[in-house]
Amino acid sequence: ALNISLFPGGPANFSTYINTKKIFKPYPIMSTTQTNKIEIIKAATSKINEVDFDNLSFGAVFTDHLFECDYKNGEWQKPVIKPYAPFLLDPSAKVFHYGQAIFEGMKAYKDDNNDLWLFRPDENYKRFNTSAVRMAMPEVPEHIFMDGLNQLLQLDEAWVKKGKGNTMYIRPFMIATGEGVIANPSDEYKFMIILSPAKSYYAGEVKVLIAEHYSRAANGGIGAAKAAGNYAAQFYPTTLANKEGFQQVIWTDDATHTKLEEAGTMNVFFRINDTLLTAPTSERILDGITRKSLLDMAKKEGINVDVRPVLVSELVEASKNGSLKEIFGAGTAAVVNPIIGYSYKDVYYELPKVENSYASLLKEKLTNIQHKLAEDTFGWTVKV
Repeated sequence: ALNISLFPGGPANFSTYINTKKIFKPYPIMSTTQTNKIEIIKAATSKINEVDFDNLSFGAVFTDHLFECDYKNGEWQKPVIKPYAPFLLDPSAKVFHYGQAIFEGMKAYKDDNNDLWLFRPDENYKRFNTSAVRMAMPEVPEHIFMDGLNQLLQLDEAWVKKGKGNTMYIRPFMIATGEGVIANPSDEYKFMIILSPAKSYYAGEVKVLIAEHYSRAANGGIGAAKAAGNYAAQFYPTTLANKEGFQQVIWTDDATHTKLEEAGTMNVFFRINDTLLTAPTSERILDGITRKSLLDMAKKEGINVDVRPVLVSELVEASKNGSLKEIFGAGTAAVVNPIIGYSYKDVYYELPKVENSYASLLKEKLTNIQHKLAEDTFGWTVKV
């Protein structure tokens, strides 16, 4: 069993790991990495003609195939692409009892030449293994992750539709499948990738509630990992916010609830006058790929960017004196989502309607790069 205290510098040093990208391998990785070629079992029939691609609910429809690779006896087994279908797990599987589960969110795009493209997949791969280490799970070798992803997309490429706004949402994930209810890390895992054709994540206007009591994450916790439990813990306070007419919660720091950190499933940005502010990544805040892309793009556009802790008090003051121009969330699923207002201590603050907003500018430029409608001067897009 892996003791997380073996992490260099102890659990408290996890943020240093994230910043330096040092690789700590608690599990052995196969040295004969090219021997386990992917087995492909094709579906007898396709369900694609049953799908209304003009009316997709996010994350509700899945393609004909999935990718799967098991970790057993200290090594990764032969990967397989096979028809999408349910699978059986023992009731004592560790994922059910101790929550060893991580995932990523990615997208693929089809350009006007019918070529498929990924956006910064290397960053998703690195973050996936960062999450794996923090959750005492084995790292997935790059060839299994990337080859599996590429071959799965190629097999189901007809599900990726052309046109801006059409995307293929990609969900790589890993769960603990080892049996037994003793409280220690699993010795068996299942890594999978599933695909879901998608349009927009949020529909309509988004209002948010600033958290005053509940927290998404704490120092020394797993907030910087894309772990399933992080999202489960959000559901209850978000449901309370929904009942009050808000779509999401802006989380604050666990210690003082005075610092603005993330917005629901997104990193969050604030525009005060003409400066774009966002909180720095930490043990509590996910290192968002869309977030870092927007920061680079904003700097290139000449926008003044300030990455620092943002206080609730300065946001309220900026609302009162008229200097708060925009709030928007950013993430793979949502891309860029403007927030029209927020509530704090039972007071609702409406944001002004801004022409030529930073949110619309950055979203337009980012999605043009992703859909190959503009030159990718950053080198972020990768052909499948």
